[in-house]
Amino acid sequence: MTAQDPSQQNQESDVVSVAHAPWLDIPDIVAEVQELKNRFSAADLCVADILCDSKPADDTAFILVNGNLDIERLSFGELAQRSKCLASALSEQGIGVGSRVGVLMAKTRQLPIVLLALWRLGAVHVPLFTAFGNEAIASRVNAAQARLIIADPDQCPKLVGIDIPVLKTGANLDTLIESHPPLEHNERIGQSGTFIELYTSGTTGAPKGVRVPAYAIASFIAYMRYGFDLQANDVLWNGADPGWAYGLFYSVVGPMATGRANVLLAAPFTTAITKQVVDALRVTNFASAPTVYRALRKDGIRFNTPLRVASSAGEPLTPEITDWAPKALGCLVRDHWGQTEQGMGVINAWDPRLLREPKAGSMGQAMPGFVVGTVGDTIALSVPNSPLMWFTGYANDARQTQERYTKDKLWYLSGDAGRHDGTDVFFAARADDVIIASGYRISPFDIESILALDPAVSEAAVVGRRYADSVSGEVIEAFITLASDAATDGLVERLQDLVRVRYGRHGYPRHIHIVDSLPKTPSGKIRRVDLRNIS
Repeated sequence: MTAQDPSQQNQESDVVSVAHAPWLDIPDIVAEVQELKNRFSAADLCVADILCDSKPADDTAFILVNGNLDIERLSFGELAQRSKCLASALSEQGIGVGSRVGVLMAKTRQLPIVLLALWRLGAVHVPLFTAFGNEAIASRVNAAQARLIIADPDQCPKLVGIDIPVLKTGANLDTLIESHPPLEHNERIGQSGTFIELYTSGTTGAPKGVRVPAYAIASFIAYMRYGFDLQANDVLWNGADPGWAYGLFYSVVGPMATGRANVLLAAPFTTAITKQVVDALRVTNFASAPTVYRALRKDGIRFNTPLRVASSAGEPLTPEITDWAPKALGCLVRDHWGQTEQGMGVINAWDPRLLREPKAGSMGQAMPGFVVGTVGDTIALSVPNSPLMWFTGYANDARQTQERYTKDKLWYLSGDAGRHDGTDVFFAARADDVIIASGYRISPFDIESILALDPAVSEAAVVGRRYADSVSGEVIEAFITLASDAATDGLVERLQDLVRVRYGRHGYPRHIHIVDSLPKTPSGKIRRVDLRNIS
């Protein structure tokens, strides 16, 4: 598998710069990527076969934990049997190939059973995060033209006014399963058939529908292999919620596809319960969003059993987490980058063949199966040289799909600003979050990382705001939350001086606001657009 030179193919006016992809220099990995491409290019792919029916029936599919720390296991055999019976029941209700079904469920035993039942029928799962309110749910199921919503009983009050039939989980669902014979035939949707329609988090506009084809499972397996270095003796806990891409792709689909059990915790996040689960199960391979690591650090959490692997995605890690993690968790936390539209594309790999000391602030190198670069200052993926790339466009939105590609269609434009140093890729900001002040382009992440070095700062977010009397472009403003027992005397001046020294006078925040919390999307990403609107 030899990469072309995409920079010679692009006709855009923006400068194209291609980062070296180290995986292309390792013949074994090149062969593995080719095998994944070949395997998942079949016209008769069956999602249920890939994720469940091909696995030994006695193997554990998921480790289930509730708020009382009761632990049970769901085998692939039980998952297969119960999902077949539920698929029969759903088929009677008219659910079939292409039917969109919203799923509003916690991480209980019934969740993977419901998802697999849908995929047996060739139906399309529309994920609904359980923290959503009525408006967020309605916008997604209506855009998807869902025929059914499957919801936990405590979520049903949120569905008032949504004119779509609802099937309740719990005892009602168990009765339905037990009263139907198993489905005899699984649909084969093929490589391009859609099995998930996932909506973006909406940090920079209205959520957009991303149709996930069966072929995408190849890239999910690649991340489990190269990003997590998932081994047979690992105890995996990716705690991200399946209502979002990182959780659905890599805590449900990816583990099932590789035959490795993931922990599903049916309880709200707290640092205390996180520690209890890790210690009780002797978790070795852990993944979560930066906001979880920051909370663990803030509360002084230390795991009794050292982790072998710790991974992060969603937003860049700030330096205080990198410094804290080895003693508290047992290993470094390695940062990774991806998007709803593509899954993971840049990794600080745990696979030994790609393992190396992470560079400060780096998201890593191109994940096997992808070639990364920049078009102008936008992080981009090479379309002809990324064999595991699967995104082809947004649901029913040709205009926004077109905006994701260069005019020659050779580069997918992520919408994230950044750079690379020849191999490593560094995130700067969402493209529309870059600050233009006094003629300089300033990355919010760079300033946030410096502010977070002060022990008084728990979290920081930086934005540019434009005032009527401003003559130098945007004014840099910071919003911070305080650590416990924070020393606040002279804090604002101290933080401004810290940025002046470490970054430069042009980048220091003219205003620093101390707030109780930062506005975030339900998946934990900071909503800078909301900060700009604070008067």
